[in-house]
This record gives sequence, structure tokens and C-alpha cells, in this order.
Amino acid sequence: MAEAHQKKHDYHIIDPSPWPIVAALGAFVITFGGVGFMRYLNGGALHLFGLNFAQPWLFFIGLALILYVMYGWWADTIKEAHEGAHTRVVSLHLRYGMIMFIASEVMFFVAWFWAYFDVSLFPSEAIQASRTAFLGGQFPPKGLEVLDPWHLPIYNTIILLLSGTTVTWAHHALLHGDRKGLVQGLTLTVLLGALFSCVQAYEYAHAPFAFKNSIYGATFFMATGFHGFHVLIGTIFLLVCLVRAIRGDFTPKQHFGFEAAAWYWHFVDVVWLFLFFCIYIWGSWGAPVAAG
Repeated sequence: MAEAHQKKHDYHIIDPSPWPIVAALGAFVITFGGVGFMRYLNGGALHLFGLNFAQPWLFFIGLALILYVMYGWWADTIKEAHEGAHTRVVSLHLRYGMIMFIASEVMFFVAWFWAYFDVSLFPSEAIQASRTAFLGGQFPPKGLEVLDPWHLPIYNTIILLLSGTTVTWAHHALLHGDRKGLVQGLTLTVLLGALFSCVQAYEYAHAPFAFKNSIYGATFFMATGFHGFHVLIGTIFLLVCLVRAIRGDFTPKQHFGFEAAAWYWHFVDVVWLFLFFCIYIWGSWGAPVAAG
């Protein structure tokens, strides 16, 4: 009788789950709430069904729903892995899913690079679109001081390159069953990621230009700011992996959660290299450097 119910394939049919519908609800609420939050910050209103939704609370309710889904859905995925549901085929498809996610992230950053190169290579067209965007018809705008790429930006470049080395060390240790090396490598990677975020926050606080004063500031902060947000997410991702590594969840043969985090972190590293060379060095070429 037991043989009749034994699984005879490598595929895994998941149990009925509430997470997709809760995730969709959270995404709707956070999007609608985000619009209301922006109206609230600008002193506006968002009337619907006789109510004013220009309030911050709806956005945070949606955020709480999204975070709850992330915790619950990933906890279920980890539970399924421990129960043996992640067969060879399932593990392969999980990797395909992570590759597709990173590919979508690549296109996300392509959009910001595209915007940056469009306004920097064709400033005359940008002037026609918004005559207050440039001063003197050049890029960076005439009279605008830029950040010194060989000060804090090069420090952050070294920090991220070192973090890529430490996460690779952790991966190598995991494959060889070295749990101590895995924990040490992940700990250093998390600390370096947190240090990067602190340095970038200090850089933003002392930047000689603002987001709203020029198209240079707008494209700079959007591109580097979204990268900084990805570093923060990646640091949290690796911190969760560190907790799981301490608990002994990973084995040399089953460690997709760590592998996905490492792929994501290497992606963040590569994007930063493009940002450093294209925005910090090339994008500020010829402009006066602010005193650091």
C-alpha cells in the first residue's frame, strides 16, 4: 500500500498555499498606499468612495503584508527543502527562477543607465525638454560641483570587491563541509555590506548637489540610490543565510538559499563597477570637484 503512494517522479506539487493571494493583496495595497503617501507628503488629497486616502498608514500596511508574505512563503520553502521536496529537477528550476529574477534586475538598472547616458550625451535635447535642467548646456551642469570618485566611491568599490571575495570564500567552505569557514566568510560579508551602506549614507549626507536641483542630481541619486537599496536587501539576504548557517541548515549538496544570495551579491558587485566607472568617473569628467 505504501508503494502505491510513493512518489515516482522528480517534480513537486506544492500544497495549497495562501501566499500568492496575500502577496497580490499586499502589492496592491502598497502601490495604492504609495500614491496616497506621496499625495500626503505634498499636502494633496486622494479622494475615493468619499474617503481621503492621502495618508501614510495604508502604505505601511501594504509593506507589512509584503514582509509577512516574504517570511511565511520562504519559511514554507525551507520546510519543503528539509522534507526532501527539492529534488534534482525542483532545484534546477529554482535556479532558473533566480536567473530570471537577476535578468529582470539587470534590465531595471539598464533603464537608469539609459536615462543617465541619454541626458549626458545629448544635453541639448534635455534642455529642450526642461530648460532648468542644465546650466550652460553642458553635462555636468555648469557650476555644479561633483563628488571626488577617488575618495569615498573608491573606498566603497574596494569594500564591495572584498565582500565578493569573502562570500566566495564562504561558498567554497560550504562545498567542502567547512562550517566554520562558512560562518566566518558570511559574517565578514555581512559586515562589509553594512559598512558600504554606512559610507554611502555619509556620502549622500555630504553631497554638494541635491536630487531636485538638476537632472545630474536626479539621475545620480536614482541610479546609485537604487543600487544602495539592493545592497541593503542583499545584506539582509546574507544575514538570513548566516543565521541558517549557524543553525546548520546548509549542506554541501543542498544549499540553494545560500547560492541564490551569493549570485545576487555578485550581481550587486558588478552593477557597482559599472556605476563607479560610468557615473562617478566618466559622468563627472571635467567638472569641479567638491572639497572633501
